Amino acid sequence: MLSYILRRVFYAIPIGLGVTVICFSLIYIGPSDPIQAVMPDEASAADVQRIREAYGFDKPIPVQYLIWLSRAVQGDFGESLQSHRPVVAELVPALHNTLRLAVFAAVLSLVVAVTAGGIAAYRQGTWIDKIVTSFAVTGVSVPHYWVAIVLVIIFAVQLGILPAMGMGTGSSRDWAWDADHMRALILPVIALSMIPTGIMTRTTRACVLEVLSQDFVDGLRAKGLPQRAILRHVLKNAAPTVLAVAGLQFGHLLGGSILIETVFVWPGTGFLLNEAIFKRDLPVLQGTILVLAMFFVLLNLVADILQTWLDPRIRRG
Repeated sequence: MLSYILRRVFYAIPIGLGVTVICFSLIYIGPSDPIQAVMPDEASAADVQRIREAYGFDKPIPVQYLIWLSRAVQGDFGESLQSHRPVVAELVPALHNTLRLAVFAAVLSLVVAVTAGGIAAYRQGTWIDKIVTSFAVTGVSVPHYWVAIVLVIIFAVQLGILPAMGMGTGSSRDWAWDADHMRALILPVIALSMIPTGIMTRTTRACVLEVLSQDFVDGLRAKGLPQRAILRHVLKNAAPTVLAVAGLQFGHLLGGSILIETVFVWPGTGFLLNEAIFKRDLPVLQGTILVLAMFFVLLNLVADILQTWLDPRIRRG
């Protein structure tokens, strides 16, 4: 098991380096010179050249990349072009807020998906199965930002029982686990969990059906095991695949929340990315994308290791 974990970690290293190359390239993909973006219009050519040298843009691109990478490894992503604060100071609070959304949405998705998918598999072909399947297809097909807008119209505008935007009373730094702040979580969590719930419900149903068709299940029934014990064995055999998909979906929740956070004005990484794109704040854009991508790589690694721990048959070598 240890050798397998070390091998997976070794495979993740080049993926992480590839992510850093892409993030660094954002500077040169933009339509304008990054130095010109931070200089006033009246700046002279000499001033521009002096700033270019100070930031290291006069060096060859590979040297620039190594300098940027060495700073990024230490948590130094530069300074925001808009707020003139360190990118880390902008990123850390936003990441905390996104993690709050993602964790609650992931838990909700996993509980609903495993329950609904398992019931649909055990009731295959019945009206319960058809309802669950329709719900899963709808969750995957309907844009989650549209769901967010509909939820705001119904529960915030018409009924007035839930807040339409923000994190509750006070700023994001004043977050507390009280009723006011928890109410602010309800609508964005539901909207954000729609797609992962649909995907994992279909995955759970398919995996449970596949396990139920195997001979060992008939053997367990022949031995007279109670239905609860059989269900435990079925879920254990279906868990590796469901867990792998859940890991991917949690990464999606972290990186794919930009539209949900924009609709609900939730000050997370998605909202931060949206502002950085429109304001062309490249350091914030680079730092945020890099951190989210590394989270995604790490989550896939953890899910892969847990999947192998639950089902040693997939271990290689």
